[in-house]
Amino acid sequence: MLFSSITFLFLFLPVVLAVYYIVPYKAKNIVLLIASLFFYAWGEPIYVILMILSILFNYFCGRDIKFCEDDPRRARLAVIFAVVVNLLILGFFKYYGFLLDTLNAVLPVDIPYRELPLPIGISFYTFQAMSYILDIYRKKAEPQKNILYFALYISMFPQLIAGPIVRYADIEEQLVKRRISAAKIGLGVMYFVVGLAKKAVIANSAGAVFEGISEMPAGSLSVLTAWIGVFSYAFQIYFDFSGYSDMAVGLGKMFGFDFRKNFDYPYISKSVTEFWRRWHISLSTWFREYVYIPLGGNRCSVARNIFNLMAVWTLTGMWHGAAWNFIAWGVYYGVILVMEKYVWGVSLESLPGVVQHIYTGIIVLVGWVFFFSPSLGYALRYLLAMIGGGAGIVDSSGIFLLTGHWLLYVLAIIGSSALGLRIIKGAVKAFRNTAAQMTVASVIYIGMFLISVAFLVTDTFNPFLYFRF
Repeated sequence: MLFSSITFLFLFLPVVLAVYYIVPYKAKNIVLLIASLFFYAWGEPIYVILMILSILFNYFCGRDIKFCEDDPRRARLAVIFAVVVNLLILGFFKYYGFLLDTLNAVLPVDIPYRELPLPIGISFYTFQAMSYILDIYRKKAEPQKNILYFALYISMFPQLIAGPIVRYADIEEQLVKRRISAAKIGLGVMYFVVGLAKKAVIANSAGAVFEGISEMPAGSLSVLTAWIGVFSYAFQIYFDFSGYSDMAVGLGKMFGFDFRKNFDYPYISKSVTEFWRRWHISLSTWFREYVYIPLGGNRCSVARNIFNLMAVWTLTGMWHGAAWNFIAWGVYYGVILVMEKYVWGVSLESLPGVVQHIYTGIIVLVGWVFFFSPSLGYALRYLLAMIGGGAGIVDSSGIFLLTGHWLLYVLAIIGSSALGLRIIKGAVKAFRNTAAQMTVASVIYIGMFLISVAFLVTDTFNPFLYFRF
């Protein structure tokens, strides 16, 4: 079930919120847990069993690690066991097909296998479970004694399928006690409506353009069409994922939780390093806390730090998908970040701001080609088309796409920066009377919601890219 579906908006969410607000405070977690398991089972009923097993396994592992805290060796073995089992489960569902395909291609064998659908959200809830285990081992969190609370932490539907990845330590107290107010609910609704508009209006529209271009052979693309394609994908994935993250934050507030933001206008960055501080913040934070720093971070030799960065980014690429193009994407960013840190970073900072933006934009757009390509070969052919190795510089298809969707790109550019929010705030603050401000704000957000619903009703193209991960 998608947040941006009519079923969710007009059936599931209203019913869950109504029951949640009506029941006594002590029953709210139970209601939310049941709703979360139902939400997950809506698309993949069988995989609810896998999630429940993951919940039980990590719950008892957390208790065991705490029990062994006076015996460092035993505690270390317990945490290693828990992490390895989590990674094996994730690896089996996500990478076993890729591994067998690679073996079949390299070795003179043909190992048959049945392709299993990837459990939705498994990368997110597995990383949450591991952060819980590791934080207990590092004594940054206490194990949850109430298994229902822990089950809610792992399965909570607002951030289950697309993040943000929530660390247990950040919501440990909220699981037990949290404040629900009209102001917080209203703020949550605003977050949700903005996220819905990002997804339904801009991401889906940009995605439809990219879908059409991606169906063309890469060698038949003109420079103009190829660049329109990669720009469209860049807007699609940003508004798709950041929109979902905004909806998750908004839903969290409606249920009394405070989740940290996952995006901070990454496309305004002046370096790739800054871009990754602003994009998918919860994932970057997770890898920094649980991989980069334990490997030694930057408190080591230059050679070791380069190794640490490359290891983290190779793993980041693998997290996103079981294919060589994702690994290449991770290595690509690892190399760029190493070069910014040790080679041209200082020189980059001395350049005019507009040049820094152009540099970062080109690097990121090239990265998206590796990300969206079905193979490395296709990525190279697409990149070649972007520099004139396809069907010339300009063609009628590119001109048609540009003139037919110019308003979409204007909205996307505005929405990619803080300008869009400033325009809304400016329209509200143009009135000094509080009642008038509330009226204008209500009209704006209700209008955004109705427009989003209109797009959802009239357009059948409504994918969610991060279901793949």
